[in-house]
Amino acid sequence: MSVVLEVCVETPDGIAAAVAGGAARLEVCAALALGGLTPSPGMMRAAAGCGVPAYAMVRPRAGDFVWSAAEVAAMRADIAAARAAGLAGVVLGALRPDGRLDSAVLAALVDEAAGLGLTLHRCFDLVPDRAEALETAIALGFWRILTSGGAETALAGRPAIAALLHQAAGRIVIMPGAGLAPENVTQLAGLGLREVHGSCSMAADEAARIAALGFGPAVLRRTSSDVVRAMVKALAQM
Repeated sequence: MSVVLEVCVETPDGIAAAVAGGAARLEVCAALALGGLTPSPGMMRAAAGCGVPAYAMVRPRAGDFVWSAAEVAAMRADIAAARAAGLAGVVLGALRPDGRLDSAVLAALVDEAAGLGLTLHRCFDLVPDRAEALETAIALGFWRILTSGGAETALAGRPAIAALLHQAAGRIVIMPGAGLAPENVTQLAGLGLREVHGSCSMAADEAARIAALGFGPAVLRRTSSDVVRAMVKALAQM
């Protein structure tokens, strides 16, 4: 069985590049430089018609994952927008002030997303007890967890990812992400992975001018169909 590649994208051109390169699923975001925020309704509609399943990131702002009541209301509306656009699923996360998963908020969001695919995003990497959080995610009905194993990159978190896969025992998908590229993803071979996540992007030439005028980050990156193809080829060797 081949390993599923999910590619995170933030532009219509990124959607097209990821699909052309062979991505099996998309995570659709805005502001990937900030870790990904909720995409616009237009981006959701574009992704819904791209030919592969697409999930919308539901994250109303950058920063921590402790949400106010107003933010939770906005997230519920964003989930409804994803459903209306015809997307396959949503990517969610919420933490309590003590760092544990906020089961109450997540239950409300999961209820709003009934019938859609569910990914728990990398807020999971901030929890104090990943084993406990994994069981909470399963109980809430999540289909998969995107994680770097609590490390800055998935390669650095390989031991923790291995432990999560063992604990999950097929009850939920553990999907490594963060810092994965065609030249290093095979270092995760042997774990029995079913899915991996990557940006498959390259730096764009106009980044310096854009940044100088305050319109973007110092390094502007764009999804590359060539990098997606190379990642698919590397995964086929695992």
